[in-house]
Amino acid sequence: MRDRMDVDMKNDDTAGTEVVDSRIKREVFPAAIFIVTLLLFAVITTIQMKIIGNYIDYRNVSRPAIIGIFGFWFIAAIAFTFFISWQIRKKYQEPIERLSRAAKKVADGDFSVYLRPEHTQDKADCLDVLVEDFNKMVGELGSIETLKTDFFSNVSHEFKTPLAVISSNAEMLSRNGELDVRQKECVDNISASTRRLSDLIQNMLKLNKLEKQTITPSVEVYDVCAQLCECAVQFEEQWEQKNIEFDAELEDSAFIAADPGLMELVWNNLLSNAVKFTPDGGSIKISQRRDGGDVVVSVSDTGCGIDKGEQKHIFDKFYQADASHSTNGNGLGLALVKRIIELSDADIFVESEPGKGTTFTVRMAGVAQRDGSL
Repeated sequence: MRDRMDVDMKNDDTAGTEVVDSRIKREVFPAAIFIVTLLLFAVITTIQMKIIGNYIDYRNVSRPAIIGIFGFWFIAAIAFTFFISWQIRKKYQEPIERLSRAAKKVADGDFSVYLRPEHTQDKADCLDVLVEDFNKMVGELGSIETLKTDFFSNVSHEFKTPLAVISSNAEMLSRNGELDVRQKECVDNISASTRRLSDLIQNMLKLNKLEKQTITPSVEVYDVCAQLCECAVQFEEQWEQKNIEFDAELEDSAFIAADPGLMELVWNNLLSNAVKFTPDGGSIKISQRRDGGDVVVSVSDTGCGIDKGEQKHIFDKFYQADASHSTNGNGLGLALVKRIIELSDADIFVESEPGKGTTFTVRMAGVAQRDGSL
């Protein structure tokens, strides 16, 4: 498990740059506290004047003095309100905001977060208890995540050897000319299923390494247009078998700074999905354009599309939006794509409508020349 990051409740990683969640709707000046305070002071003043009236004739007090008294209490109410607001923010709101930011990191998959309690155990208050329980929760989640990734890694390695044996034996049987049509079909099914399982294992291992950050991107400047052409050619036989119309709109060259090997996985997965989900006679389009200093690549298809409610889950591991095509994939391709995009400081977006197709768009920083100079 990764070393846990100590997030001090007084000096966390956002010190100096206040980050406010757009979902939080808070008042800069709590008007309700001010009104209640002013009314309270008015009541106190009235009672005070009644008491003083038994000894002096307050009717002889000049009007400017009365205005001054009310002005004093008005200013005192404002000062009291700001003091209360400051105390509330210092004692409760700021710790809760830090807890909220930490919870957001955990929700995004970072289980290395650790919050330091405000007080020692002998002086702990409810917020300290909440922080302690939060740290325990994150620790348990981190342990579960570690066990899960280790399990995937170990099982995947154990599967590789028997799969290699099955694949080699199926290939030997396939080369045997004595097989009848039915036997040949069975051997082909074994080979196809073995390849699918092998692809699943490879994706699991790659994703596991990416999530554990054991893969460091080897960044270099290269022509992404040439890479897109090379990746598209690999699927030529597949789209011809399905009579798919393929269209490419690419510039002569466009250079980016990224890991070519990892980005090749991105394009191959996007193109593979496009071919898989596009019906016979459909169309696929791959386009590339410049937007300011960015290079934007889109892969579009005329397939079944993705429902709005499912679009937010398509980058989750083992999630497949269309069950009818579940036998053609393993649900790890887009999860792998998402992780690579994050490591490459790029962005990926999806636009889809059921029955009309899907478009995946990748936006990354471009460079003007091969040497990387702008």
